[in-house]
Amino acid sequence: MTEHTTLTKADFVSDTPAKWCPWCGDFIILSQLQNTFAKAWIPKEDFVVISGIGCAGRLPYYIDTYGFHTIHWRAPTIATGVKLSNPKLQTWIMTWDWDWLSIGANHLFHVMRKNIWVKILLFNNEIYALTKWQLSPTTERWRITKTTPIGSIDKPVDPIKFALWLECGFVARTIDTEIALTQTILDKATLVKGTVFVEILQNCVTFNSWTNSCIRNREIKEDYIIRLEHNKPLIFGKNKDKGLIIENFKAKVIEFNPESIPNNIAIYDEMSNEMAYIIGNMPKDWFPLPIWIFKSIDSASYEELYSEMLEETNIKNKSLEEILEDWETWEVK
Repeated sequence: MTEHTTLTKADFVSDTPAKWCPWCGDFIILSQLQNTFAKAWIPKEDFVVISGIGCAGRLPYYIDTYGFHTIHWRAPTIATGVKLSNPKLQTWIMTWDWDWLSIGANHLFHVMRKNIWVKILLFNNEIYALTKWQLSPTTERWRITKTTPIGSIDKPVDPIKFALWLECGFVARTIDTEIALTQTILDKATLVKGTVFVEILQNCVTFNSWTNSCIRNREIKEDYIIRLEHNKPLIFGKNKDKGLIIENFKAKVIEFNPESIPNNIAIYDEMSNEMAYIIGNMPKDWFPLPIWIFKSIDSASYEELYSEMLEETNIKNKSLEEILEDWETWEVK
C-alpha cells in the first residue's frame, strides 16, 4: 500500500465480532480508535495494537492491524521491543486500571520514564471486572467489593498524577461517553512524539455501574467537570458561572456573573508542566474533575536516542568480538 492510499474505518474492522457486555463503553472506544487509524494518513501495516489482560485485552482481535494479546501486565515489554526493532510503527497499548496500576505499575513507570514512543490507553472503571467485582487500585475508598465486603480503606491511585509525576509528554483524560472529546484526543495522540498516556473513565455496566455517576449524568455533569482547552479560560458549571484562579501555585474556585468573566480566571496552557501539575493535583472532593489534555509537549523518544547512539558508535556494523575488544577486558583462569 502506498502512503497516499485513502483508508476508511471499515479497513480497520476485523472479521472477529466484538464481544463485551451490552452497553459497555469498550464498543465506543473501539469505534473511535478505528476512526482515528483511518484518518491518520499512515499505512495500515504500520499500526500495531498490543494489550494485556482484562476486557480491554480483547481489543487487538477487533482491529484489523498487527497486534499482540500478551499476558498480565507484560504489554509494555512487548511494545518496547516492537518500537526498538521498528521505530516507524505506530504502537498502541490497551490496558486496564488493575492491569497496569497494580502488578504492572513497574512497567508503566519505566515506559514513561524512558519516554518510549507508544500510545497508552488506560481504561479505568475502578474495579476488577473480568474476574467479577474485586478491589482495583483505583477503587474509591469505602467501596464494598468481593474482596472488601465491609468497605475498602485503601487510598486509590490517581493515574493522571502518576503520569504527570513521571513527566510524560502527552497526558489526557476523557470519559467514554464524551465521544467528540475522546475522538479529538485520540486524533491528536497520533501526532505526538514520545509516550502518550490517556485515561478513559468508564463504568462497568455489570459490576460497577454507579461509578462516575455524576460526570456521566447529562443534567448535572457540567457542574462536576472542567474542560482543559488550550488558551481558553478555566470556566465550568452548567451556567458557565464558575472558574479557577491560580494563587501561590494553588487552584481556587470562584463564582461570577457569566456575562462578565473576571480577568484573573486562569488561561489553560497545555505546554506548561507547572499548570498541568497544579490542575492535575486538585483534590477531587473540592474541585471539578479536569478532562481533556493536561499537557502536550514533544521530546526526544527513547528509540530516537537509541538509534542515534547506534549510528554514532557504528555498533551495528561490529561483531560481538569487536564490541568486547573496544573495552578493557581480562581473562579469568
